[in-house]
Amino acid sequence: MSSIHETAYPQLRADFAEKDLLALFTPTPQERRFIAEAYRRVTTQALIAIQLKALQRLGYFTMMIDVPAVIVGHVCRRLRIPVLSSAALKSYDESGSKSIHQRLLREYVGLRVLGTDGHDWLEEQAIKAAQTKQELPDIINVLLEELLHHRYELPGFVTLSRAAARGRTKVNGEIQRRIDASLNDQQRGQIDHLFTTRAGRSQWEQLKREPKQPTVREVASYLTHIEAMRRLADALPKPEDVPVSKRTQFVLEARALNVREMMALKPTKRYALAVLLIQAQLQKAVDDVAEIFIRTVRNMHNLARERLKQYQLEHVELGEALIAQFREMLTAFEDESSDPERVQRMRGMLGEDPAGWIERCDEHIAFAGNNYYPFMLQPYRSKRALLFQCLDAMLLKSSSPDDSLLRAIAWMSQYRSSHKEHVRADAGFGVVDLDWLTDKKWRALIEGSDASSGLVHRKYLELCVFSHVMEELKSGDLYVQNSDQFDDYRDHLVSWEQFDAEVGDYSAMVGLPADGSALVALLKQQLLDLSQKVDDQFPDNEHVAITETGLLIRRTDRMPPPEGLPEVDQAITNSMATTSILDVLTETERWLDLHKLFGPLSGFESKVDDPRKRFLTTLFCYGCNLGPTQTALSVKGLSRKQVAWLNLHHVTEERLDKAIFKVVNSYNRFSLPQYWGTGKSASADGTKWNVYEQNLMSEYHLRYGGYGGIGYYHVSDMYIALFGNFIPCGVYEAVYILDGLVKNESDIQPDTLHGDTQAQSAPVFGLAHLLGIKLMPRIRNIKELIFFKAEPGVPYKHIQSLFRGTIDWDLLALHYRDMQRVAVSIKLGKITPSMILRRLGTFSRKNKLYFAFRELGRVIRTMFLLNYINDAELRRSIHAATNKSEEFNNFVKWLFFGGEGTIAENLRHEQRKVIKYSQLVANMVILHNVQWMSRRLKELQSQGFQVGEPVLKALSPYRTAHINRYGDYTLDLSRPVEPIDYKIKF
Repeated sequence: MSSIHETAYPQLRADFAEKDLLALFTPTPQERRFIAEAYRRVTTQALIAIQLKALQRLGYFTMMIDVPAVIVGHVCRRLRIPVLSSAALKSYDESGSKSIHQRLLREYVGLRVLGTDGHDWLEEQAIKAAQTKQELPDIINVLLEELLHHRYELPGFVTLSRAAARGRTKVNGEIQRRIDASLNDQQRGQIDHLFTTRAGRSQWEQLKREPKQPTVREVASYLTHIEAMRRLADALPKPEDVPVSKRTQFVLEARALNVREMMALKPTKRYALAVLLIQAQLQKAVDDVAEIFIRTVRNMHNLARERLKQYQLEHVELGEALIAQFREMLTAFEDESSDPERVQRMRGMLGEDPAGWIERCDEHIAFAGNNYYPFMLQPYRSKRALLFQCLDAMLLKSSSPDDSLLRAIAWMSQYRSSHKEHVRADAGFGVVDLDWLTDKKWRALIEGSDASSGLVHRKYLELCVFSHVMEELKSGDLYVQNSDQFDDYRDHLVSWEQFDAEVGDYSAMVGLPADGSALVALLKQQLLDLSQKVDDQFPDNEHVAITETGLLIRRTDRMPPPEGLPEVDQAITNSMATTSILDVLTETERWLDLHKLFGPLSGFESKVDDPRKRFLTTLFCYGCNLGPTQTALSVKGLSRKQVAWLNLHHVTEERLDKAIFKVVNSYNRFSLPQYWGTGKSASADGTKWNVYEQNLMSEYHLRYGGYGGIGYYHVSDMYIALFGNFIPCGVYEAVYILDGLVKNESDIQPDTLHGDTQAQSAPVFGLAHLLGIKLMPRIRNIKELIFFKAEPGVPYKHIQSLFRGTIDWDLLALHYRDMQRVAVSIKLGKITPSMILRRLGTFSRKNKLYFAFRELGRVIRTMFLLNYINDAELRRSIHAATNKSEEFNNFVKWLFFGGEGTIAENLRHEQRKVIKYSQLVANMVILHNVQWMSRRLKELQSQGFQVGEPVLKALSPYRTAHINRYGDYTLDLSRPVEPIDYKIKF
């Protein structure tokens, strides 16, 4: 059964502030008249008034003895009568008058009691909610909303919990029966064959295989595995009507079960889970193939660029020799005194090898610019077969009517086994069409020096086609059937009918016009006004200047630390007793009961002995990176298998997020973090985590060096991390910058987002604006960014040289509805910002949505840049916010001390969980530090220390000096723990 504390079921706190008491529990004059007209006795009036205010707050009647004394006292004082005693409240609870008064109050507030029909209605609502929700607390919360909306008195929590459980069981059972009924005996036999074990291995475990480091041999083996999986999937039904939440839940459950556990399930459930896992694994495997293809082509481009640079450095002398030789030739040519001997003298200078010098010149010309394409030929030889195999495994489709690249692929594939260097463009099946090829460098290499010969260079053509396939997969111009990450994003958008129903409310929510022409008029005027304002104030802006090299922004002076900060900071550090990291986690978990969020994946009641101990051990294991074996050695009483089992069968990314949000909400109740920030802004930054090379996520990172992935965190200006993600090194980080705010479900809800320089992309600015997010990244290369004018003819006296472009307002107005449709789809959870930004992060001549978002982004980014150069305080706040992200990265890595900081998991979903484990550990330590700091600061205030607002603002919760990470760990759950205290104010 779900715990009441995991839901939104209303309860009365015991620690209401005075302003809350006045706002929530003060009887109004109208309520007083109503009560006075019904009963004359003042004690009865007080009892009814207390019940009324509690009912309005809770939605149900509670025992009077359970109403906090602070509420009882407040109501009595407002009625100007003596405060009722506990004995009087208890006596009233046992009296018959209470039920009479409750009927009166129900009529007054307009509440209905759930009768027989009401309970049937509640069951229907539970079934409806269970169609899209899996966790019992989520279903209960939906029931609470429906009950309040239909003005029903809330039933007991047990009633709601049981209705939610019955609804979920019925919905899940119906889905499983429907899938099982679609199978015939032959298909069931194919599934049963998966659970046959031979030599200790089964096809069921093989089905869960993930690719290792993408070598040619490994990819070839993995592609064979995909073909076998595709044949199996094609022979099974494809259940399309399963809600996403249910599909995700069933797949997670199936992935966690081994052969023995699957065979122990009822056949109906076993077959349903198997079918869904097969489809999901095929979808993920196709994503893997597309990712391998993109990485392979991208790495060839990167390697070719490096080899070009190396070649240019090594052949500086050749360039000098060619120039010297050319000078000698010109000198001889200009010497008219020896005209008959001129040609002979030139031949002598060439050393009787004019053809060799011509070849050197051609080579130098070919590599003198930035054309690195010829250097791709060498690495391509070993990758050619792999790329063709990947192409075979991907069922490519065009997302636009332009299918010229697909036709080029088909034409190219007919020469897959050819060894000819050049082939005729009109040979084979038709003529190869190169009209889509706008890159002159590629065309020159493919057609050669004589374009009229009708020959094309086969390998250069293949390289060109593969490169364009990579780009169009990234931009969404090509999509892959049966894929998740690379499918057609348009299939996930809301229908136009649903969009029309939602766009009005959405536009009002984000404060934007619903009409394209109105948006254009608004933005144009805002850009004109801001540009003029910055131009007028530019002479007085002492921190910014326009020089011959471009815009120059001078650094502002660093603010000195407030007086008394070193003494207070040192006093806090000295007062924090040394403690084990496991003790910190234990105390924090006992405050919040986080273990209750991690029940079994199946949704049935847990049979785990001592769930708190098991959860804490698992959190310590994966959040501090000790690993199951070392954890079992360090924490007595549990085996390695017990630690790993709970992670596999009870822990998901979604549940870890819920635990993180619960810690954030608890942290937000303290007053100290309010001095560090408002909670209205956050910063996003990535840090590299080392992983083993034998997995697809691992990639060499040029900036950080070494193999690994990127932990990408969204950190509030209050120092707490709101959301974390694990992404590959080669991915453009800005693609994921908006996901953290959209997926954040904590009480801290920022609307301003800071980021590093990768967040400067115009499409990211455009999408953020439509989502109601103010994007304010750190700017390092402002000279390279283009400012855009609202109108081309508007002159500016001081900042004219900054503007190098104008906005295409007609394009923005034309595609505004399409952009709004994307934003509404994100709001309704149909797609994520990263899903669309992956398509908008790459230039696409076919994707009109790209150009529209880029144009909107140019407007918003220009206004941000104008404010950036005009406001030194804005620059200072952005710098401070990004510094908090960098400090958090160091803090979370310090806590992730086991295994030399290398993530040992090779499965991607487990790697993502490890990142969330580490974030949860970091947030729990931050919460624990703030609790201790709040108490100590209050003591220091009473001792005469200068603990004013400037000092409080300059402190940080990233404290580690008191934490012992190493040594013996004792998990003592019987040790008394001082309760968390949110009342400490400054």
